[in-house]
Amino acid sequence: MMRTRPLKVALLGCGVVGSEVARIMTTHAEDLTARIGAPVELAGVAVRRPSKVREGIDPALITTDATALLKRGDIDVAIEVIGGIEPARGLITTAFQHGISVVSANKALLAQDGAALHAAADEAGLDLYYEAAVAGAIPLVRPMRESLAGDKINRVMGIVNGTTNFILDKMDSTGAGYQEALDEATALGYAEADPTADVEGYDAAAKAAILAGIAFHTRVRLDDVYREGMTEVSSADFASAKRMGCTIKLLAILERAADGRSVTARVHPAMIPLSHPLASVREAYNAVFVEAEAAGRLMFYGPGAGGSPTASAVLGDLVAVCRNKLAEATGPGESAYTQLPVSPMGDVVTRYHISLDVADKPGVLAQVATTFAEHGVSIDTVRQQGHPDSVGEGASLVVVTHRAPDAALSGTVEALRKLDTVRGVASIMRVEGE
Repeated sequence: MMRTRPLKVALLGCGVVGSEVARIMTTHAEDLTARIGAPVELAGVAVRRPSKVREGIDPALITTDATALLKRGDIDVAIEVIGGIEPARGLITTAFQHGISVVSANKALLAQDGAALHAAADEAGLDLYYEAAVAGAIPLVRPMRESLAGDKINRVMGIVNGTTNFILDKMDSTGAGYQEALDEATALGYAEADPTADVEGYDAAAKAAILAGIAFHTRVRLDDVYREGMTEVSSADFASAKRMGCTIKLLAILERAADGRSVTARVHPAMIPLSHPLASVREAYNAVFVEAEAAGRLMFYGPGAGGSPTASAVLGDLVAVCRNKLAEATGPGESAYTQLPVSPMGDVVTRYHISLDVADKPGVLAQVATTFAEHGVSIDTVRQQGHPDSVGEGASLVVVTHRAPDAALSGTVEALRKLDTVRGVASIMRVEGE
């Protein structure tokens, strides 16, 4: 039977995503009612600037006092799309204290304090849903948390930031330099005025922490994720990648150790073969490749950001949480029973593509090869050519290694820098997906 009393929703934040959530709740009200089993009503919208015109939203719903909105006693669900750590953390905690389930899109907060928020939700017997925090409209959190709950996920590798993928795709397809591609991304609205969170990998690292926790049933914080940005990726790197039949992507890579006793989580640019499904992900799209023991390889693909796509994920969570409210039940909470340690980046086994500026004279290659051998790193391929930009007698030496611990590879690079015959390390790029 359809319940007549509406479920009341407090919207915390009304920016690009929040305004789309409000619009969809209004225009799709009848469909949402049918899908939930009860009417759902936008009962209040907390904002910082009440004077701003918000088309389609009743001005009477606008308030600057989010805490009072949550404490008024009739709110069933809060949607938090403020972002950042505070006041979002305090408001979510307040919601739980007042019997309100929460839908959030706040990746930074969940990556930093997800365990505490889950504990607060569990103690109150309420829901904390956050599909929109990881990959925009792509259904990913719920399939990993529910559909694959009976399976064992061993690896997750994905493109989880649309801005960086747009920039790298433009560099690859047009030959543009980094700054030129970034300027285009900014002009089109894909990049913020300050793109640091995206291009330095902070955004992807927060998402990686959330996904690792879900995939491996252990707690992974933002500080546990190794992170490298992509600002040093050059046109020369793409040229080298193409010679290897590869392209370059900023990847989030989460792995369970072969012995199952630890996990790793990292974000960095990497070369991947053109044959890999992630290599064909273009523009500002996201894609995540999941490898599970029974299900095999799965790929989730779609728009990873933007008002409408993110609002779609928020509304999906809203429907699920409202259904749970009607059933007087809760959905799955945090699963961290494995308590696996997060290994440092040095323990990760990977491959390196290293471009060196060297003196063009006999014995250089042998000296470089000896340095690799001394650090226990095996060389896969070597390519040497004249270096047109060097002064005097110089050459470019490109070395691709076999798989080795990252600590050994990093130590090799440091030793190469100290050789008299090595005039500089032009670039270092990991090779993944093979």
